[in-house]
Amino acid sequence: MEIKITKTNNPKQMISESELGFGKFFSDHMFIMDYVAGKGWHNARIEPFGYISLHPASTVLHYGAEIFEGLKAYRTESGEIRLFRPMENIKRMNDSAERMCLPKIDENDFLQALTTFVELEKDFVPYSFGTSLYLRPYMFGNDETLGVHTVQRATFMIIASPSGSYYKEGINPVKIMIESEDVRAVKGGTGAVKCGGNYAASNRAGEKASKVGYSQVLWLDGVHRKYIEEVGAMNVMFKIDGEIVTPMLTGSILPGITRKSCIEVLKDMGYKVNERLLSIDELIEALENGKLEEAWGCGTAAVVSPIGRFSYNGKEYDVNDGKIGDVTQKLYDTLTGIQWGKEEDKYGWIYKIC
Repeated sequence: MEIKITKTNNPKQMISESELGFGKFFSDHMFIMDYVAGKGWHNARIEPFGYISLHPASTVLHYGAEIFEGLKAYRTESGEIRLFRPMENIKRMNDSAERMCLPKIDENDFLQALTTFVELEKDFVPYSFGTSLYLRPYMFGNDETLGVHTVQRATFMIIASPSGSYYKEGINPVKIMIESEDVRAVKGGTGAVKCGGNYAASNRAGEKASKVGYSQVLWLDGVHRKYIEEVGAMNVMFKIDGEIVTPMLTGSILPGITRKSCIEVLKDMGYKVNERLLSIDELIEALENGKLEEAWGCGTAAVVSPIGRFSYNGKEYDVNDGKIGDVTQKLYDTLTGIQWGKEEDKYGWIYKIC
C-alpha cells in the first residue's frame, strides 16, 4: 500500500510529561484512507492533524455507523518504540466492521498504516515508565444520504495522543457500583463490538455512580439482569476461594485483548482460570462470606485496575480491606513489564517499530 505523507509546517512542542492526561493533547499528524463500494480502500495518506469536513447527512451522524480501537506505543529505557499485540486490535476491528456492515481492511495494510504513522510521530512517544502514545484507529460511514442502507462510503483514520501514567500516585483500588436498572448490551446486539453506541448507552448509569462517589459501573446481562458482564470500559476478573473467575464471552461482552493476555499470564502463574457465567447472587454471597479475595478490571488504559469496594442496592462491600491484592499486583507488574521492556516477552506479544 502506498501512503502519501504530507508533513506539517507547524510542528508542536511536546508538553511536559507531568502535564499529560488522557486524550487532551494530540500529535502533529493523522492517517486517513477512503472507501467507496466497488473501488475499495484507496487514497491512503498522512497529513497535518486538523478538523475534518462532513456532509450534514453523513451516515455516521444519523445512524451511528462507526467503530474504533485503542492501543498504545511504548518507549523502552533503550529508546525502542513498540506496540503490544497490534494484530489482536486489527482482527477485532475487522470483526466490529463485519457486525456494523462497515468495510474490512486488509490486515497487512492496517499494520502498515499503524507502523508508518507511529514511526512518523515517534517524538510524541513519552519516555517515563507508565506513559505512552495512545493510538485511536477508527472508521465511520459517510454516505451523503438519509436513507438507512448498507454503507457505500467510509473513512478510516488514526490519531494519536501522548498520555500520562494512569496511576500517578500508585495503584489505588477503585469503587464500583453494580447497576441494576440500565443495561449496556444484549446477546445478538453490539456488546462484543467496539462502537460508540455501547459507550453512549452507559453514560446515564456512569453519571449516577459518579454522583455517589463511585468511579465506574459493573454491568449485569440485559436478559436475566443477574449475570456479571463487564466494568465500564474494562473486562472484570475475580479471585473467589483461590480460583480466578471471569465472565465468559457470550456475545454481549467485549473480547478484551488485555483480558486475553491476563488469562494467559494467570495460567502460566499456575492459577486455574474459569470463564463462566457468574451471577450477582454468587458474587454477593462471596463478598459476604469472605470468599471474594480480589477483584480487578483489565483494559488498555489502566492495564489492571484493582477494585476495593462494590455497591449493590444501597449496600457497600469491601474487597481485601480496600487494598490491592497479590494476584492483581503480579498481573500489573508482568504485563507492564512486558509492554515497557522491563521483562522478557516470552509470549511474542511485542511488535517493534523502531
